[in-house]
Amino acid sequence: MNIEPITDPAQRRGLWVELAVVGVLTFGMSAIFAVLSLVEAQLTGGIGQSTVALNPSRSPIGWIDFARQSLSVVRLGGIAALACYLLWRSGIRLSAVGITRRPTAGDLPVGIGLAVLIGVPGLGLVVVAHLLGANAALVPSDPSGPWWQAPVLIAVAIGNAVAEEVVVVAYLLVRLRQLGLPDGRALACSALLRGTYHLYQGIGGGLGNIVMGLVFGRFYQRTNRLWPLVVAHALIDVVAFVGFLLIGDRLGLAAVQR
Repeated sequence: MNIEPITDPAQRRGLWVELAVVGVLTFGMSAIFAVLSLVEAQLTGGIGQSTVALNPSRSPIGWIDFARQSLSVVRLGGIAALACYLLWRSGIRLSAVGITRRPTAGDLPVGIGLAVLIGVPGLGLVVVAHLLGANAALVPSDPSGPWWQAPVLIAVAIGNAVAEEVVVVAYLLVRLRQLGLPDGRALACSALLRGTYHLYQGIGGGLGNIVMGLVFGRFYQRTNRLWPLVVAHALIDVVAFVGFLLIGDRLGLAAVQR
């Protein structure tokens, strides 16, 4: 990633303002809400006694639920598009920072490998954390839901992957490099942000996502490739969202729906 630090004070101030605005509109605010959720859970019986719904229904009326779920996917795409636009508008060629129109032939196998590397230990960490009372019980979507439920869950998983990897990895690491932060500090900032906005799941969810952020961020810093991260993240979320419909209760992670 051949990005030079910016030395002009006015431009640096502008970047800090931009980062603050993007943070409020996207995952920075999500991180604050996640911390509040964790504190609330701890003050009302402990995170181990609480539940977290995975992609809950947005309405008892089927078509409104479908519309709201679909709009959430559009919103995730808009978040990614905003970050791309801001980078492009500031004179950065998107392909130069790994944001290309389509993946290359080698991105898919690398993404699958990253998904296995992160997903399997991550599932183990979630299981252990839940048994130790450091993670909430997860409430999966109702397996008897409408026919469009699985496709929408897959679309949400892809939307999450695109939005998070574009903003939390590509956009944030590029901007922090422009502000002169060393790669190690920038990587820590990216990973901590990713972990913090997952704290609503509990300490285990936060720690697991910090590890994921460190691996993904370092991969991006060394290869300047973003698509493998999107592929890996999407696969992990698809397994989490759709898999919990089928086997969440068998793993002892899912709460019984009432």
